[in-house]
Amino acid sequence: MSWGWLIFAAAFWAGAYALNVWLANSRLAKYRAVRIGVPVIFGITILVVWQGLVRGLNVPLVILPAPSDIWLRMTQSVPTLWEDFVQTFVKGALSGYVIGCGAAVLTAILIDRSRFLQQGLLPVGNFIAALPIVGTAPILVMWFGFDWQSKAAVVVVMVFFPMLVNTVEGLAATTRMQRDLMSTYSASYAQTLIKLRLPAAMPFIFNGLKITTTLALIGAIVAEFFGSPIKGMGFRISTEVGRLRLDMVWAEIAVAAIAGSVFYGAVALIEKGVTFWHPSQRG
Repeated sequence: MSWGWLIFAAAFWAGAYALNVWLANSRLAKYRAVRIGVPVIFGITILVVWQGLVRGLNVPLVILPAPSDIWLRMTQSVPTLWEDFVQTFVKGALSGYVIGCGAAVLTAILIDRSRFLQQGLLPVGNFIAALPIVGTAPILVMWFGFDWQSKAAVVVVMVFFPMLVNTVEGLAATTRMQRDLMSTYSASYAQTLIKLRLPAAMPFIFNGLKITTTLALIGAIVAEFFGSPIKGMGFRISTEVGRLRLDMVWAEIAVAAIAGSVFYGAVALIEKGVTFWHPSQRG
């Protein structure tokens, strides 16, 4: 046991905690830089305490590697990590995300026009969404093959229903008075949809898009556990766990976390530009 590391971790945590409390309660809290800085300091604190505990308690690498070990593995495995990222995120998760969300929006418009589909398709979609991914993923892998197409299919299944529900709710968000006003202007369904209902539904649609960003990446990674080429995040994680190379496993997890966070942030940034008029974007 190394007491120096433990004392350093405890002192750093105490100092960072005091700094964050002071920033959050001070007059500086209204500034954007401080609102960003508080979670950044919190994240750095977690990494430093993690490093101090692992080094101080001499935790074996096969149990939990230190952040420095993970960073070293990442710098030494950039080509492999990049290849896995392209296979899982770009080909599997992103393509499935676009297809699934696009199909969900189109289906929601069809449901909005048909009471039969409202009563028949939504319960079926709810049933499909309740199916466990560990049960459906092997079937889709056998149907679509071991390459990225089967992972995209899994992602489509995962993101379709959450996106569908949010879009259907969004299309119903307009008031009767607003719809009657469009009728008095002799607006067609398409004109009402484009000029009134879709703009009003955008907060709901982006809520679905943000929720499904994480589902897409999770679905693609889990699907690779059931069969994939010799590349991909899920393949690498399952393989390296068997070899007890936990630093590589955590390197893949770190890449996935960064990719998922950037993906979510990009969608949230687009939302801010599209729905600037909504009360949720003020302040």
